[in-house]
Amino acid sequence: MTTTTSTRGSARSSMIDLAYVAIFAALVIVFAFVSIPVGAAGVPVVLQNAVIVLAGLVLGGRRGFLAAALFLALGLVGLPVLAGGRSTLSALGGPTVGYLVGYLLSPAVAGALAYRARPRRRGEQIAWFSIAAAVGLLVQYACGILGLMWRSGLSLAEATVSQAPFILPALGKFAVMVIIALAVHAAFPDLLSRPKHPGK
Repeated sequence: MTTTTSTRGSARSSMIDLAYVAIFAALVIVFAFVSIPVGAAGVPVVLQNAVIVLAGLVLGGRRGFLAAALFLALGLVGLPVLAGGRSTLSALGGPTVGYLVGYLLSPAVAGALAYRARPRRRGEQIAWFSIAAAVGLLVQYACGILGLMWRSGLSLAEATVSQAPFILPALGKFAVMVIIALAVHAAFPDLLSRPKHPGK
């Protein structure tokens, strides 16, 4: 009876995890179509890269990674999952390929860091979630820089400088994601207190 109950509990937990992953993958895709024009030139600031890290902050490293993997996999079959209506497949051959790698890695890293915070310790949560978001952003930029060097032939300095106009908007976006993630965990504290899956 104990084994049966445990099996049922594990199956239910897996189904819940699958639902979380699917919901966040869909959310990331939806935000591919949200952009905010900034400045006289109207260069858009997209929210998708921040929502990807939000998946890690809310779901943890493993489930955040799976949400990113699912969203990118859907793009491999031609669905327009990326900003600008592009598919993952169309972006693989371009200079932004490094960001795709960053999209995959950043929720895993951010989630693993965020989930080091103990539930119901507000100050600790704020600190860990802020660090996690900053590192997630750094991972995306680092991968993007490497991709630009590879595909566009830019030097390290040139590729790094090209990120400068986007840093301040990105910091603002990621700060909002931290606030949202903290609010979600305040409403659902059990998300941070599931010890069976390390790194979640």
